[in-house]
Amino acid sequence: MKTLFKQTLTASVLSTLLAGTAFAAPAEAPPAFIKRVADNFISRLQADHAKLQNNPTAVKAIVRQNLDPYIDSQAFTRIVMGTYATNQNSTAAQRAQFEKNFRETLIENYGTAFAKYSNQSYTIRPYKETGSRNPVVTIDFSNKGDKIPVSFQLTDASSQWKIRNINVSGIDLGLQFRNQFAATVQRNGGNLDKAIANFKPDADAAVNKK
Repeated sequence: MKTLFKQTLTASVLSTLLAGTAFAAPAEAPPAFIKRVADNFISRLQADHAKLQNNPTAVKAIVRQNLDPYIDSQAFTRIVMGTYATNQNSTAAQRAQFEKNFRETLIENYGTAFAKYSNQSYTIRPYKETGSRNPVVTIDFSNKGDKIPVSFQLTDASSQWKIRNINVSGIDLGLQFRNQFAATVQRNGGNLDKAIANFKPDADAAVNKK
């Protein structure tokens, strides 16, 4: 009887803890999180603008320090790999290698784009709480008179918001990268290892796709 009571009590405590974890949300509001990340990142770009023009290594270092920690690369990887992200279509080692390569390529992509940053301003659109597990915060970047909307889809990663996907001017980057990867798999005759090694997500091609 004592053993049964202990098991029941343990199960009850565990279920309570797990339930609390499942519904625990980050204390920081989604727009506050995006503003903090954007402000810190842009401040670094502005402070080091002069030396960044011909120094891609320095730009990538800023991206790695100020943006990369807030990207949920595992979630982004699942989006981009699509059907290849399942256990039936890839191994854990292949998915890990894809994530590593994809993360490094994103850093390079973002570094190239932000090296051109020259004090453009931005505003955050009014945020409406929808109760979604993946809230979206949209920023309008002003660039030479044009407004470029960038929407960040977030996910709760251990009670901290992280970015799981990005939409630029109505273009879903995760979906476009997924199409690019699928095409890479086809070009490599269905050989997933070769496709992972050769895949280079092209952000410019994705954003400019109509």
